[in-house]
Amino acid sequence: MILPAWLEGDLRTDHAGETGAVWIYHGILSVSRNPIVREFAQRHLKTEKRHLYEIGSVLKRTRRSRLLPVWRIAGFITGAVPALIGSRWVFYTIEAVETFVDAHYELQIRRLEAIRNLDPDMAAVRTILEACRADEIAHRDEALQIATKRPGLLARLWCALVSLGSRIAVACARRI
Repeated sequence: MILPAWLEGDLRTDHAGETGAVWIYHGILSVSRNPIVREFAQRHLKTEKRHLYEIGSVLKRTRRSRLLPVWRIAGFITGAVPALIGSRWVFYTIEAVETFVDAHYELQIRRLEAIRNLDPDMAAVRTILEACRADEIAHRDEALQIATKRPGLLARLWCALVSLGSRIAVACARRI
């Protein structure tokens, strides 16, 4: 499948992001003993692994981010730190990450929708992105529901840091 350079860059960011997401859940599971958190993380880890496989199936191995080890470490830390603090922080973190990912995928989907006479390969990519986005929205909404309380100042600062880190990661992965 030959993809335009802009779409290849988008998919490189998606693959890097899904790699990070898989490792967020590994980080959570390595630290948390809370059965609700662990069940949540195990279920969502399966989904993120599927996303990683699906995006990896359309993005050539040679076109993936060369920073994948960094995304694994960053993901692990992003999962482990809130799990050390408490279960609500895990759910606040997932909400922050998935809010970012929702907007990120939505932008890509809109870009693909704007192309008239979308070729079958690009239409298949759009379908994958739409399915991934729907899952990420469900993850966000579930995390928000389970957290029950709004985050305090420190948790809001942590979530702002997570969102900033996500934006920086996308900018880096698009190029490297």
